[in-house]
Amino acid sequence: MEALFGKGHQLTVHKWLYQDGQFAAKETVTLIGPRSRVISNLRILGPCRTLNQIELAYTDAIALGFDIPLRASGNIKGTPGAMIMGPEGFFEMPDGIIRALRHVHMHPDDASYYGVKHGEDMKLRIGGPCGLTLDRMLVRVDKSFKLEVHIDTDEGNACNLQADTLCELVK
Repeated sequence: MEALFGKGHQLTVHKWLYQDGQFAAKETVTLIGPRSRVISNLRILGPCRTLNQIELAYTDAIALGFDIPLRASGNIKGTPGAMIMGPEGFFEMPDGIIRALRHVHMHPDDASYYGVKHGEDMKLRIGGPCGLTLDRMLVRVDKSFKLEVHIDTDEGNACNLQADTLCELVK
């Protein structure tokens, strides 16, 4: 934080996210890729965590020149790093660039309803004229979670996912 935004800087809430305590920050950074191409105004998610991680859609990774692995959030060992630029300076991440594995957050009550356990896989059936089924949807269970599916923009764009598109989790 301090390298990018200055000594003592704290994240400020731009918008609260669905999971309790999580937010999109007002602060943004610029990610510099191996091809010297950049993504500007990359929004930071808060609160601050114990490790640095950037999740990219596969299309963005290719454009920037990254060869990124598909990983569960937090599993950054052996992943590429990058240079990040903020308004007060640069930060060189030694690792932490991933394509996030699609997953579903569940409260234990939801997991019981669907008959699944933490770490198992489900499918997400997406309706509409470009409907498809996404396999290998990682189940993440925690008492603090509310039911929510996380897919990346490439997956959403592939099926023209809209706010009113019917979706169904399938064991």
